[in-house]
Amino acid sequence: MPSSSVIFRFLAEPTDVNFGGKVHGGVVMKWIDQAGYACAAGWSGHYCVTVSVAGVKFQRPILVGQIVEVEAKIAHTGKTSMQIFIQVRCGDPKTGNLVETNHCVISFIAMDETGYPVAVPAYTAQSDEDKKIENYAIKMKEIAIETETLLHKTEP
Repeated sequence: MPSSSVIFRFLAEPTDVNFGGKVHGGVVMKWIDQAGYACAAGWSGHYCVTVSVAGVKFQRPILVGQIVEVEAKIAHTGKTSMQIFIQVRCGDPKTGNLVETNHCVISFIAMDETGYPVAVPAYTAQSDEDKKIENYAIKMKEIAIETETLLHKTEP
């Protein structure tokens, strides 16, 4: 059975931060994409490409020297797609007390060697918490599709 989650842990470094001493949002997005890819590739056994990111809201800053934890877990699967729930936390490495900085749902599609979508193993949520996250991921997927449809309707 493939692994349904991945956790990255590391320290926020001086090269990650802006002039205010806080980690750049783009750096956090990079971490989200990397953890999401590792989770999706591990689940599917294939190379995966990012399709969309939904529901990103930065709740609090990450400071240089803090420990950062980026947890990615399968929330929902389609035929070739995977919605990965990502939660980013940070805190003092001496205490290990972490607080959430943001969360989101990132969608990936598994690809074969020639660049065509390939089927992924089905995921079934077990716990009540996993079912809640799956429902959230499905809603975020629907919102992403609605947003794309709206964009195409308003193009000149």
